Amino acid sequence: MNGPRDARARGEAIERLAAAWLAERGLALEAVNQHAKGGELDLVMRDGETLVFVEVRHRADSRHGHPLETVTPSKQRRLIRAARFYLHRNRLSCPCRFDVLAVTGLPPHLEYDWVANAFEAY
Repeated sequence: MNGPRDARARGEAIERLAAAWLAERGLALEAVNQHAKGGELDLVMRDGETLVFVEVRHRADSRHGHPLETVTPSKQRRLIRAARFYLHRNRLSCPCRFDVLAVTGLPPHLEYDWVANAFEAY
C-alpha cells in the first residue's frame, strides 16, 4: 500500500537519517518539521552560531530529475517565509542560512548531496 500515511512515514524516516548524517558533519539538531505560516521547515539545525534551515528532498532515483531541482524559486519563497515566522515566534535574532540536502536512493543505500547556503533570503 502506498497511501499518504506511508509516504509521510517514509518522509519522516528520510528526515531522521538526514539529520543524523548532518550531525555527523558537525551540525546540531534544534527542531524537526516546524510548521509555520505558508510552509514547513524540515530540519532546523545549528552550525556554531548560525541557525540552519535545511530542506530535505528525496527521490528513490533520478529518472525524473535530481531532488535539488525541486527547490524552485516558489519553494524558496515559502521556506523564507516559514523561517521568518520561526525566528519571530521563537524571538531569535542570529545569523541564518538555507541549506538543501538531496537524498537519492532507498535505505540503506542512500546518497547525499548537501548544498550549504543554497539560496539567500531577500
